[in-house]
Amino acid sequence: MKANGTSTSGAGGPSLKDILLTGLAPAIWGSTYLVTSQWLPPGQPLLSGVIRALPAGLAMLAFGRQLPRGGWWWRAAVLGVLNIGFFQAMLFIAAYRLPGGVAATVGAIQPLIVVVLAWAWLGARPRPAAWMAGAGGLLGVALLVLGPAARLDAVGVAAAAAGAVSMAVGTVLTRHWQPPVSPLVLTAWQLCAGGLFLLPFALVLEPLPGHFTLANWLGYAWLSVVGAGFSYALWFRGVGRMPSAAVAALGLLSPVSATVLGFLVLGQALTAVQAAGALLVLGSVWLGQRAAAPATVARAQAA
Repeated sequence: MKANGTSTSGAGGPSLKDILLTGLAPAIWGSTYLVTSQWLPPGQPLLSGVIRALPAGLAMLAFGRQLPRGGWWWRAAVLGVLNIGFFQAMLFIAAYRLPGGVAATVGAIQPLIVVVLAWAWLGARPRPAAWMAGAGGLLGVALLVLGPAARLDAVGVAAAAAGAVSMAVGTVLTRHWQPPVSPLVLTAWQLCAGGLFLLPFALVLEPLPGHFTLANWLGYAWLSVVGAGFSYALWFRGVGRMPSAAVAALGLLSPVSATVLGFLVLGQALTAVQAAGALLVLGSVWLGQRAAAPATVARAQAA
């Protein structure tokens, strides 16, 4: 992996395997709003973040059997707060206070933030296609999930925006620092750090529920095992192998997944405008991957 943000996946940019595996992570994260609204106890955003991150992190740490060394103690802590702890808190606050469509639209600014940060910190000068992919993805997400009756909540909008900034910074820093460990170990470090960061806030600021139902336990199990451990390992694998902007563009798949799940599981309507938005998002994801390919390769493919 190179610090300048170029891909290590080959001369032609990110490989199809890397794109599919990394894109699976945000597709899984698209289930968060469904699970939160249907299966989790209400009013527990911080507790939900702790339960999602810490158990999975401890289990993966026990399996990987590798602790940080030297400067990686504080780096792992910083990445854990940015990518997991603070991000999870903001994600669940937005999920509890906003319709999924509003939260997803605000969060869709993340690819544009990553483009700017990767340019500033990694020297990865963005092509016009990268800006087009970010703007097109934002518009596509708005068409996909933002209805005319969408309810705005200032705290929820601020939380969604803060979460997008936090994960964007964490994604670029992960690429910049080049962790010397496997994606599984890196994920374990960050889940543990993020969960421990959230734990005191959850204990002080939120009363514990009187009891958990079976649906609550199943929801937490899904978010922890699949939505955190498995998906974050795939995500950080991609961060280490692909340009930051290409990885961030794949995050746009999350609202597409959320919309499809709402249609399939909750029987929500899917309009022509939403379908057009989904196609625009998918086109933006494709454009984001193409923008990550070396210029000589892109010209050769266009010839």
